[in-house]
Amino acid sequence: MTAPHPTSSLELPADNRVLSPYTGYTRAHWEAAADGLLKAAWKWATPGGALLDLPGRPSASGVRSDGLEGYARTFLAAAFRVAGADGEDPHGWLDRYADGLTAGTRTPGRDDAESWPLIRDHSVFGQPMVESASVAIGLRLTRPWLWDRLESGVRDRTEAWLRDALRHIPSPNNWYLFPYSVAAFLESVGRGDAETARAKERALDLLEGWYRGDGWYADGDGRAFDHYNGWALHLYPVLDAYLSGDAELSAHYGGRLREHLEGFSLLFGGDGAPIHFGRSLTYRFAAASSVALGAVTGHTPLTPGASRRVINGSLRYFLDRGATGTDGLLNLGWHGPHEATLQNYSAPASPYWASKAFVSLLAPEGHPLWTAAEEPAPSEGPDRVLALPAPGLLVQSTRADGIVRLHNHGSDHVRAHEGESGVTDDPLYSRQSYSTVTGPTSSGNTADNHLAVVVAGVRSGRRVVRALGAGGGDGWGWAASWHRPVFTSGAPMVPGMRVESVTVVRGRYELRVHRVVGAPAGARVEQTGWATGPGDTVTSELHGLHGWETRDAVRAPQGTAYTRWAVVPRLSTAAEGTVVLVALASLTAEPAAAPLDAVVSGVQVDGDSVDVRWAQDAATTRIGFAPTVTVTHG
Repeated sequence: MTAPHPTSSLELPADNRVLSPYTGYTRAHWEAAADGLLKAAWKWATPGGALLDLPGRPSASGVRSDGLEGYARTFLAAAFRVAGADGEDPHGWLDRYADGLTAGTRTPGRDDAESWPLIRDHSVFGQPMVESASVAIGLRLTRPWLWDRLESGVRDRTEAWLRDALRHIPSPNNWYLFPYSVAAFLESVGRGDAETARAKERALDLLEGWYRGDGWYADGDGRAFDHYNGWALHLYPVLDAYLSGDAELSAHYGGRLREHLEGFSLLFGGDGAPIHFGRSLTYRFAAASSVALGAVTGHTPLTPGASRRVINGSLRYFLDRGATGTDGLLNLGWHGPHEATLQNYSAPASPYWASKAFVSLLAPEGHPLWTAAEEPAPSEGPDRVLALPAPGLLVQSTRADGIVRLHNHGSDHVRAHEGESGVTDDPLYSRQSYSTVTGPTSSGNTADNHLAVVVAGVRSGRRVVRALGAGGGDGWGWAASWHRPVFTSGAPMVPGMRVESVTVVRGRYELRVHRVVGAPAGARVEQTGWATGPGDTVTSELHGLHGWETRDAVRAPQGTAYTRWAVVPRLSTAAEGTVVLVALASLTAEPAAAPLDAVVSGVQVDGDSVDVRWAQDAATTRIGFAPTVTVTHG
C-alpha cells in the first residue's frame, strides 16, 4: 500500500526504487530525516542551547521540564546520527549539545533561562528522570567526540545532575530503566560505584518479574502490554549489552528481543503503519525501534531486507501523512495534530522520542540492513493468524488489503494498586480490537469494538482484562478473556455479573462470542464494531448470528486518529441472567469483498456450547464456556 498524500516538509533524497522497491528509502533518507528534524527543533533553543522550548501546549510537568525534553530527545537523534557516521558531524550538532550541557548543568534547579530542572521522584514533576536516560545514552554514544572533550568541571556537574536519577523513585514501570541507563553510562566512563551497580541490579530484577513469555514484558506489575515493550523494555537492556559488549547480557535479553520480534514485526500494516494501540502513540515511528535494534545487534528473526522494509515503511508512513508541519517539527498527534492521541504528560517535544528509531543508523553504510534489497514485511506475505498466549493477544493480517488487526484479550492499563470502579475506560487499552487503519473512538463517544452491558441507562466499561487463553492452528486462531462490567455512575458493578469473551479469526473474518452471566432484569447488551469515516477506503461490518435483536449504527462526532468523525456499527438485545451472543465482524479494504451474510452457514447454541459452521469449507468452530473456555476448529 502506498502513501496517499505526501506532505513531508523535510528535505529528503530522491527515492531509490531499485534498492528499496517498496518504500524508496535508504540510509541517506534516515540521515536526512534526522538532520531535518534537528534543524527545525534547534530554531527554538534558548541562547545557551540548554533548553529547546518547542511551541505548543505545556505538559503537566511545566515548561522548564518540557524544554529539557526538547534537548534530551533531539540529542538522542543527533547521537545516533553522529555515532552511526563514526563521528562525522557535518552540521555541528555535537558542539550545540556540548554548549547546552555546559549551560544546563551550571546551576540546576535555578529559575533562569538555561538551568535544567532537578531530577526528583516521579510524583514530584518527575519527567526529568525520563530525559536523563536520553542524555546519558546520547553521551555514551558520542563519548569520543563530546564527553571526552568536555572540561572536567562540566563532566563533574553532569554526573552530579545524572546521579539524582539513581537516588529518587521512578514510576513503577519501565521508568526503572532510566536510572539503569544513567548507571550504565557512568560505568562506561569509569564513574561506576556501588550506587550505579544497585540501580542496574534493581532494574534487571524487576525486568525478570515483568517478563511474561512470548518475548513480551508487562509494563510494571499489572498487565499493560503495548509499544513500550519495543521502545523501552527491550531497547534499553539490549542496547546497553550491545554497547558494552557483554555477551551474557546480549544473549539473554537479545534472545527475548528475537522472540518478541517474531510477533511484533507482524504489527505493521502494508502501508507501514504500526498498530494503533496503547499510550504515547505520538512517538509514532519509535514503534520501529525494536525492529531496527534487532537488525543492528543480530537479534532478529527477520532478514535485513524485511527489517528495512518495516522501519522504512514506518518512517515514510508518518512523514507522508503530516507528522511534521510546515515548520518541520514533529507535531503532537498521529498523522497530523490529534488531541485525543495525547496524554497529560505529552509535551511539545514529546514526539521526539521517535528519535529512538534512529538506532538504525548504528548499522554502518555497508551493513546488510542498508545493502540488501527490501523484501516484503511480515504482513505482506500470506494471510497470518498469530496467537500470543502470554500477553493474551491475537494478531490477524490479510495480504489482500495490508491490514493488521490486534484482538486484545490480555492487556489493560490498570495498575496493580488500582481497583476497577470509579475510573473511566482508557480507549487505547480497553477496546476488544485495534488495527493499523482505524483508531478507537474518544471516551466521550460510543466505544468501538466493545461489549457493553447497559443497566439503568449506563453503559459498562472494560477495565481489568483477565486472559483465559489463546491458540489456534493453520489459518485460524483464537483468544479469550473475561471482565467485570463496571459503571462510572450509579452502582459501580452488579454483584456476580461477568462477561466472558472469545474471538476466533479466519482470513478477514472475526467471530465474536460472548457469554454474559448475571445480567439483572431490564439490562441490555450492546456490541460495537470497527469505527470508520466518510471516504475511508476500509469497510466495517458487524452481523448478529445468535441472540442479537437489532442492528444499527451510531455516530462518533469526535472521530478517531484516522477520521474527523466516524460511524460505528452496533448490535443490541435485551438480556437477563445468562445469555450467549454470537456475531461476525469484518474490517477490510478489499474493493469487492463479499458481504458477511453468506460466510456462516449455521450456528447452534446448546447451553454453554456454541457450534459455528463456515460456509466456505463446512468447517466447524466449537466454543465451550464451562467449566473453562475451550476452542476447537476443524
